[in-house]
Amino acid sequence: MGREHWKKIWVGSAGNMVEWFDWFVYASFATYFAGAFFPEGNETAKLMNTAGIFAVGFFMRPVGGWLLGRVGDRKGRKAALTLTVTLMSASAVLIAVAPTYSVAGYGGAAVLLVARLLQGLSVGGEYAASATYLTEASAPGRRGLASSFQYVSMTVGQILGLGLQIILQRTMSDDALHSWGWRIPFIIGALGAAVVFYLRRNMLETDVYEEDDEATPEQEKGTIKGLLAHKREAVLVIALTMGGTVAYYTYTTYLTKYLSNSAGLSKQTATLVSFCALIVFACLQPLAGALSDRVGRRPLLITFALGSTFLTVPIMTLLQHAGSFWPAFGLSLLALVVITGYTSINACVKAELFPTGVRALGVALPYAIANALFGGTAEYVALWFKDAGVESGYYWYVAGCAAVSLVVYLTMRETRDIDLKSVGRASPAAPSTPEASRVPPA
Repeated sequence: MGREHWKKIWVGSAGNMVEWFDWFVYASFATYFAGAFFPEGNETAKLMNTAGIFAVGFFMRPVGGWLLGRVGDRKGRKAALTLTVTLMSASAVLIAVAPTYSVAGYGGAAVLLVARLLQGLSVGGEYAASATYLTEASAPGRRGLASSFQYVSMTVGQILGLGLQIILQRTMSDDALHSWGWRIPFIIGALGAAVVFYLRRNMLETDVYEEDDEATPEQEKGTIKGLLAHKREAVLVIALTMGGTVAYYTYTTYLTKYLSNSAGLSKQTATLVSFCALIVFACLQPLAGALSDRVGRRPLLITFALGSTFLTVPIMTLLQHAGSFWPAFGLSLLALVVITGYTSINACVKAELFPTGVRALGVALPYAIANALFGGTAEYVALWFKDAGVESGYYWYVAGCAAVSLVVYLTMRETRDIDLKSVGRASPAAPSTPEASRVPPA
């Protein structure tokens, strides 16, 4: 890829990194601020309260997917990406200044809830806007590699959040972290968003969007009516996302809590395990993305689904008895290697299914719905099983979701060689190739 392509990928990825830093530090620092917004009581109950607010943010993602997907298709990918980072910055500021329960009662939890709603709105559009932008900005035949940087940037955001947590854990007392130190990452996130806002104001629009903009009737751009002409693809996005999003949130945002709350590791050790495993995970994304450009998307998706279906229960069971850093690190890394088959290419696979005029909305809304139903509730479901005394039930739940997606991967069409400028041109509702006829109506 040329310098121009890499510049577009860098700017799109930098914003995504800050978005997911803010999104992730809520989950990773929840063990420290859970008691700040709710009265004293059972520790698992406090985590369930904050996890519930975490899940609420996901239920705003379909709204954000619709609103910002519409902006992306009608006003351009650049406009949508600039708006998402603005919303994320506002939410980070709100969390940083939210009053505690001792100061304002449940008023602080209300501020936290509003902030999470803004985050959900922002991330609901960010995923699709960045997935679409990175896919369209890449050179022909390199879309898998280029779009893999979405999860590189997402993971780097998480690594930065965990790295900051490790630093704060080693430089501040536990009491200070619980009292006020947890606010630091949200302040940093707000400042980072301001920098990315400047970068995105000067970013370049994709050639695919600019060349195809006038070819699509204005009344069809980014509309539900336009999306319904591709309802088969929209349902396909929901189905292929189901297993991947549950597995991803299990082994990233929930992993640190699981290691400390269930496996008995200290918070410091649990954080270090996640930090080291995610560094390797980030490095794997471009390798897997480039591999998909050679062998296709379906082999990687099928490998992920098989691994997640049959390995989740043994991995989670062994993690619960890991006892120390190295066993926990090895098992966590194995899990992340498995889900790389999904994370490295899911952005381009979804973008490759839709024509330019509804591509951002087509990726955003179905994906956000799947995340609201499965990704956003993953942590809450896990804690519910734990509170009910049958924590192993969650392992089977994750495996079951992966099994459903496996069926979809086995029957879907290959999207690697699709021309982004001609998707859906001939007949929006019909498959574009003979192989496409294998896509189930779901």
